[in-house]
Amino acid sequence: MDLKTLRALKPSEYAEAADGYRAVSDMADAAKDRIGLQITKAMRKANEGEAADAAQRQLKKLSDNFHYTQVECGLVSGTLNGFSSEIAAPRRRLLEALEDAAALKYPVSPSGDVTYPAGGKSELTGDKIPGGTAVGNNGMLSPGNRSIHGPGSNGLYTPGTGTSDIDPHRGNPYSAKAQDIADRIAHALREAGEIDERYSRALNKLKAAPGLKVDTKTWADAAADTKAVGAAAADYLKDDIPLDKSPAARKDWWDHLTPEQRDEYLAVYPDVIGNLDGIPAVVRDEANRENIQLLIGELSERDDEKSKMMLDGLKSIDYQLQHPDPKFPPMYLLGIGDEGNGRAIVSYGNPDASKNVSAYVPGLGTSLDSEFAKNDLKRARDMAKDAQFYESSSASMVWLGYDAPQLPATEFVQNADVMSMGDAKAGAVSYNQFMAGISATNENRDPHVTAIGHSYGSLTVGQAAQRHGGIPGADDIILVGSPGTGAHYATDLNVGRDHVFVGAADNDPVTKLPNRNEAGGIFTGIAGGGSAGFVLGGMGGPAGAVVGGVSGAVAGGIAGYEAQNAQTDPDAIWFGTDPASEGFGAHRFRVDDGPRPFIDGQGPTPAHSNYFDPEKDAESANNIALIVSGNSSDIQLERPR
Repeated sequence: MDLKTLRALKPSEYAEAADGYRAVSDMADAAKDRIGLQITKAMRKANEGEAADAAQRQLKKLSDNFHYTQVECGLVSGTLNGFSSEIAAPRRRLLEALEDAAALKYPVSPSGDVTYPAGGKSELTGDKIPGGTAVGNNGMLSPGNRSIHGPGSNGLYTPGTGTSDIDPHRGNPYSAKAQDIADRIAHALREAGEIDERYSRALNKLKAAPGLKVDTKTWADAAADTKAVGAAAADYLKDDIPLDKSPAARKDWWDHLTPEQRDEYLAVYPDVIGNLDGIPAVVRDEANRENIQLLIGELSERDDEKSKMMLDGLKSIDYQLQHPDPKFPPMYLLGIGDEGNGRAIVSYGNPDASKNVSAYVPGLGTSLDSEFAKNDLKRARDMAKDAQFYESSSASMVWLGYDAPQLPATEFVQNADVMSMGDAKAGAVSYNQFMAGISATNENRDPHVTAIGHSYGSLTVGQAAQRHGGIPGADDIILVGSPGTGAHYATDLNVGRDHVFVGAADNDPVTKLPNRNEAGGIFTGIAGGGSAGFVLGGMGGPAGAVVGGVSGAVAGGIAGYEAQNAQTDPDAIWFGTDPASEGFGAHRFRVDDGPRPFIDGQGPTPAHSNYFDPEKDAESANNIALIVSGNSSDIQLERPR
């Protein structure tokens, strides 16, 4: 990037080229949607057999090619627009400096040196002070680091060095202005060179190989392309994203962008826009349908177990996005990411257009994997369908926006995460931010919003509700399979006790966890009883020691529990007051008792997972649907504990 190039450069031409690439990107996007939403759907209804299946596979390939074209052309457009925007400032400064030089009739060399005439009067000789040539200092505008070519000096003169401490041009009234112009030129060229190099590197990555096959490796490459363009355009685009603002302020920012600006952000930062609370649901869905492909590509390149687990979950979600079931409300992908144990937010029904909106937080053991994609998405899907039976304008979401504790059932006692509130408190902050975004983007005047927590997720919802101001927009709270919320009373949840609803199956042991004192008594009793039983049983030999130890541990555990239970609040469980207890003060709705742990042959906690299932617990699922749809007065109640 030299003076001649920068002066001749026309930023508008790059912006026009960007418009061309954006037009191609938009056409590819429209073609992709037409294949997926019209042609493929129509063919699936009209044709069956091997030929039809082969045609569907070819259409899928064509759709993938259009999708890739859309992504890459969008990136090219964003890169060219970024270059056009950023290069304009140094070019403007260069032209202003050249205009100043022309006005003063100071010649400017191709390298940016500025020549000025003799002027002033030497105090020593009385002669005119000679003119010279000012050389820019590479954009560093410090006046103490100036270089000047004097006539006949045959080289640089730098003040303060060698024996030439007397500046032969000192006192020349034209030298300072010439130096200022030279410095401005040098600064503009240096900045333009940095911009040119940065965007050139990004553009050079946006090249597809001949005969390209769009597969996971292609999307991995596209993910790298997106990051490269994002890094290049950070000053131009990303710094303007209001990451530190409220969701309402983010919505206002988005609403005031031009369509061209929105397209740029979606092309260059799909991961940011798709996960930014306060951005409309349809926009987040559009961004994340692209972002999920990039994540699948990235994770396909990794070989660790965590990445493989997330990859399975992402592929399952992507399949469901591409093969929507017409029996259920449409699916919106409102968040996706590989942070922590994975992030995913899925809505069935548009949460911005719906009058009734619910957001369900899963709990213990949940992560972005195939089980989440199968089970937790089904819960939100069933909930949305059942709620729409009572009120058509309903949307239900599953929110995995935090790291739920990971726990195999056999490690319950040893796992510190599930025994503490740490994950729930961290998740509560993120959940409230998300819910504030839902309130900001909902198009209805006063939507009915329900916050739902299951298992450890009920603790997260409870912690969110107890933060200042409660859960933004929440009218009702549903807690199912809850080990407690950290609250003593339903009134602590900031929606009023009549708007807190609890489902607790009699055979769900998670809702009956001992409080901390009782747990301490159990462990102390086990240790003491086991030791005593082992010693006493040992009098009868080794077999007696084993039998005595086991029997003593059981008896000691029971005795320890009873001792502590007699001294503590009977309504207290692990995380505070039992939400299903009379003392808590919530409405307990009727649910099925569920299978008994172990006895009915379905494992340790089968009843804990049935609350949302219309087949396994129709009563609970129906009550939840009534609350979510704004018909809580019709639920079937059950006596509190």
